[in-house]
Amino acid sequence: MRNRRTLPAILYVLTLLLASSCSTTKHVPEDDQLFVGLTKIQYENYQPGDHFTQTQEEIEAALATAPNGALFGSSYYRTPFPYGLWIWNWAYGSSGKLKQWMNSSFGKAPVLMSTVNPTLRASVARSVLRKNGYLHGNVTFTEVPQKNKKKMKIGYTVSLDTLFTIDTLAYVNYPADMQQLIDSTRSASAIDSGVPFAAGLLDSERSRVSQLMRNNGYYYYQPGYASYLADTLMNPCHAQLRLQLADSLPADVLRRWYIGQRVVSLQRSFMERPTDTLQQRGLTIVYSGKHPPLRQRIIRRDLRLRTGQPFSYEKYAESIQKFNATGLFSSTDFSFTPRPGTDTLDLRLSCTLDKPLDFYIETNVVNRTIGRFGPTVKVGVTRRNLFRGAEKLDINLHGSYEWQRGGGGSDMNSYQYGADASIEFPRIIFPRFSSTENRREAALRRIRQQRPMFYATPWTVAKVSTDIVHRPKYYKMHIVTGEWTYRWQPSATSRHEFSPLTVKYQFMNSSTSDFEQLIESNPYLAISMSDYFIPKMRYTYTYASQPTLLAPIRWETTIEESGNVSSLYFLAKGRSWNEKDKKMFRNPYSQFVKVETDLTKTWPTGQHSQLVAHLNAGYLHYYGNSTAAPFSEMFYVGGANSLRAFTVRSIGPGGFPLLTDDRSSNRMLSYVLRNGNLKLVGNLEYRCRLFGSLQGALFLDAGNVWLTRNGTLPKMDIDDFLDDIENIEDVDQEQVIAALAAYWWNDAVDKAKFRPSRFLSQIATGVGLGLRYDLDFFVVRLDWGFGLHLPYDTGKSGYFNISRFSDMHSLHLAIGYPF
Repeated sequence: MRNRRTLPAILYVLTLLLASSCSTTKHVPEDDQLFVGLTKIQYENYQPGDHFTQTQEEIEAALATAPNGALFGSSYYRTPFPYGLWIWNWAYGSSGKLKQWMNSSFGKAPVLMSTVNPTLRASVARSVLRKNGYLHGNVTFTEVPQKNKKKMKIGYTVSLDTLFTIDTLAYVNYPADMQQLIDSTRSASAIDSGVPFAAGLLDSERSRVSQLMRNNGYYYYQPGYASYLADTLMNPCHAQLRLQLADSLPADVLRRWYIGQRVVSLQRSFMERPTDTLQQRGLTIVYSGKHPPLRQRIIRRDLRLRTGQPFSYEKYAESIQKFNATGLFSSTDFSFTPRPGTDTLDLRLSCTLDKPLDFYIETNVVNRTIGRFGPTVKVGVTRRNLFRGAEKLDINLHGSYEWQRGGGGSDMNSYQYGADASIEFPRIIFPRFSSTENRREAALRRIRQQRPMFYATPWTVAKVSTDIVHRPKYYKMHIVTGEWTYRWQPSATSRHEFSPLTVKYQFMNSSTSDFEQLIESNPYLAISMSDYFIPKMRYTYTYASQPTLLAPIRWETTIEESGNVSSLYFLAKGRSWNEKDKKMFRNPYSQFVKVETDLTKTWPTGQHSQLVAHLNAGYLHYYGNSTAAPFSEMFYVGGANSLRAFTVRSIGPGGFPLLTDDRSSNRMLSYVLRNGNLKLVGNLEYRCRLFGSLQGALFLDAGNVWLTRNGTLPKMDIDDFLDDIENIEDVDQEQVIAALAAYWWNDAVDKAKFRPSRFLSQIATGVGLGLRYDLDFFVVRLDWGFGLHLPYDTGKSGYFNISRFSDMHSLHLAIGYPF
């Protein structure tokens, strides 16, 4: 009965929506029209160039108005299905709760000509022209009637006319000391003869002068104390400028101030009153206890303002950043007090310490693609200010238990436990780095005055971890890793990370006869189970453009090498560079070079929508001491952040066929084989807000991994076997099956290799849709991908070669955006 009632109700709602779609102007007032978009904006009397392009972007942003059903937020194009307007028309004037909810969640009121107000928008666009130097420019509009008299478009015409440029700039009414500073930094000015007479450039120069003054002792100086006077009559279409300092300014503004007494108060709570004092070389530290919570040399290093030196806003901002970046304080407060009758500013810094210890527990559930499922838990503690130098120590214990689902039974159940320890130093620990940094800082001081100030604390991170993997009745494995890493960020857009030493060491503690038999029956499982030693060096560069850009990009590239330093050591001892299986710590070490790059670019398509393109590529080349690439370093695709129509490690390498047997050993074998030393993945995703904090997405994914050599898939030697077969009738059936399997295997290995001629056919593709719910501190993501093309032979011809629906889709639940 419920189904019989529900279906007519759904059909009724759809019918009403369809009926309402026939008249999108149903509730448009008689004296108004429905706005249905802009015609192409016409530009007249302009000279092409970068300045015109920038002005054009601002003009179009001022005139942009999205009609109902705008396609990707466009002001020009509409979808044929403005469902938001349909719902609004359907629910208009109704008091029913369902209609009210539908209207508030999905409805969109009609965009009327009266609300678009083209007169006001044209006025704003004219202001944009004047701001960018087109003082004689004009913006006009016309209303463009449609077949339906209740609908209207708007056409704008932008006449730019002559671009005014700057002829000269003089600085007037500044005292001699200020004038000398300005003259000494004229090369840093963005204003020169012939540049556009644009308000942005004028404001930039006035701010630069203000920053220059405040960095050289003029504590009370503000940009508003100087104003521009422009003469455009003396030389037509050229402006002679004067940046003039106001008259009758207070004496404190024109006085250079110097740092006097410096007092740093360290309190454990806001109400605490420090009782002890340590004073040395112009610095007074007030605290309570046997010694200051933060060592004196750390305070001196981070407090960039020095006694006797002129006040510098740049050093003041850097001091704030450095003290806050330590993570030790819940609050910091700088205050400056002028000493009466002098040119001295006394500085007091009040810092309230945060709690020194944090305790945390993390739990999770793991569901692996090879059929293992189980809980994980991590318990840890973080200790701040370990050596009174703002260091941070983190120690945790973790463990997991996994059950084997499917045919593996309880024999494949496993558990894992281990510990991690890391310590972070808010400085670069390297010989003579500090003095080098100071020299660079002095050399770049003038350049800093030409760009926005940016400060980031460099970090040195030391980390060690150990894990023990125990699979009862099979084996016990020990994994040890360690790294020493430097991280520093010289600008707001560039970040560097360098690890001169990263070590991964895996060895088998013990194994059972059952495990040895499993390895013998599936020798390729030994690839992931074998002992290895990987001494690596890694460098990562990350570039993230300013978020204020219209189409920001993010680019990250990592270069790794392993075993080359070790090979140089053996080479010095007389061993050959290409000699295989040279050992360190009783294990052959890996030797390879690995490069991976990741590029993401975002284009806004509307106020709450954007198009995101992503490209990820990588290559690993092994040589010297290695006969194969390490399993843990190989590339793979599939999953929530890659090809979302497929599960992790279900695609590749190349056209390597699917292993259809569902036994647990074959699932493990497939897991080991589906990787490569060459990777290419591309993604295109459209994101838009549905309502509230819920976002939707449509995506297209494509990519694969390949082998450039046999790597972990060695060919079977069947030539000798075939030479012995003289008469097929006399051969045992098992031998024939073995021969056929060998042929199949060698053909599969060949398809796994990269060949330009079959590159396009081996690109796996998929599309899908997703939901993202923004919880402010993280995003919950659900993606449903549908496969279009598999890179191997599925028995179905054509590009769309997935025959069963159950094989063509995959659902992923994840945290955060995929890229």
